[in-house]
Amino acid sequence: MRCPYCRHPDSRVVDSREADDGQLIRRRRSCPECGKRFTTVEEAVLAVVKRSGVTEPFSRTKIIGGVRKACQGRPVDEDSIALLAQKVEETVRAKGAAEIPSHDVGLAILGPLRDLDEVAYLRFASVYRSFDSLADFEQEIETLRAAARAREGAGVDDAATAAGRTH
Repeated sequence: MRCPYCRHPDSRVVDSREADDGQLIRRRRSCPECGKRFTTVEEAVLAVVKRSGVTEPFSRTKIIGGVRKACQGRPVDEDSIALLAQKVEETVRAKGAAEIPSHDVGLAILGPLRDLDEVAYLRFASVYRSFDSLADFEQEIETLRAAARAREGAGVDDAATAAGRTH
């Protein structure tokens, strides 16, 4: 690493630490020429491969923008949207690949968005999955209803078990 003070082409790492939940590495460096210290920050670049084949850097801001559009007029606060975007980034980075298809990013958004707000989920899914007809919406709504019934059924069984009753 080139020294920013004297431009010497080499430096020595004095200390390394993870930052931002392990997404960044901060390195404290020392220049052997001038003796000054400086800090560098390293981050693994995650690229998104779009359907057209174009590659662009992953952007949490783009995730927030898309989810914000889907949540427009819904009772969803900005903190929840930011947290969702963080979860999506963690999910795609956990795959360990330097490049990830945009389709996988969309899939990573759908699950947390469904948990956050079902109407926003339907809006996002209708664009992401290219719904063509009312039947597409009806099928997705029925899937949501089935999942809600399954959660309610599990909640009833859990409550009965917690109360000491069994079926």
